[in-house]
Amino acid sequence: MRVGDWTLTPVPDRSFRLDGGAMWGVVPATMWRALTPPDESNTIPLALNCFLAERGDDVVLIEGGIGDRWNEKLTRIYRITDDPGIEASLAAAGRKASEITSVVLTHCHWDHAGSLVVQDGEALRPRFPNAHHYAPEIEVSNALNPDPVRRASYRADDVQPLLDAGLLSTYTGGSEVLPGITPHVLGGHSDGSSVIRIGADDDGAIFWGDVVPTTHHIQPAYIMAYDIDAARSFEARAEWIAKAADAGWLGCFYHDPDRPFGYLERDGKRYRCTAPDQMTV
Repeated sequence: MRVGDWTLTPVPDRSFRLDGGAMWGVVPATMWRALTPPDESNTIPLALNCFLAERGDDVVLIEGGIGDRWNEKLTRIYRITDDPGIEASLAAAGRKASEITSVVLTHCHWDHAGSLVVQDGEALRPRFPNAHHYAPEIEVSNALNPDPVRRASYRADDVQPLLDAGLLSTYTGGSEVLPGITPHVLGGHSDGSSVIRIGADDDGAIFWGDVVPTTHHIQPAYIMAYDIDAARSFEARAEWIAKAADAGWLGCFYHDPDRPFGYLERDGKRYRCTAPDQMTV
């Protein structure tokens, strides 16, 4: 997809499954099961759609996937698939890990930062050795020193090797980390959960991260049970879903297994998601 002077390409890093009820929070099961049918274990499939943003010499990876540093038990619990890994997806897009110049994260949960570090014998090393990485300041802090409420969502090993290599900077949001790439820290899902704006206000895109995880979660009240602050999530979602619809930004959806791209449009008091090739004028 072309957005201004950026080219955006989905580069998925495997897939996994989570409990459907947890992904939908207080939304009635009769509603969410019609939108995202669960299997016999009540789990639903979720993509891990990282995005390659290319412009001239800039080769930027948006989000960090789940990676392959998982033991047999956790692989089974989360039903993590083997393929395609992030490097295979990059290869399909004509790129190598060594060609990535920057990595920008919305937050540091293990399903968003897990592929950034690889196991090399007994050591851990950055997967993208020539890329500078950017993540919310509070998220890096939480990953390194999580409290009991947050501990299950983070792994220090996803960020510490990046810090040791001098490849990680933190942001507090609202300013460009690279020309044309602006994270906005919203909170709600996690303390530093962010969206990432790409390109100009009148011809740009928005990477939703876990603020709007799929094209089905586009009503402001459709908040995941995983969100640590539901009230803050609702306020942020209501504001930014409206902004995206009114500005006509291309949406990039991290966890949607069927539609990585979509435009939000107002539909009375609700919203609908329209595929790029079906956008009304």
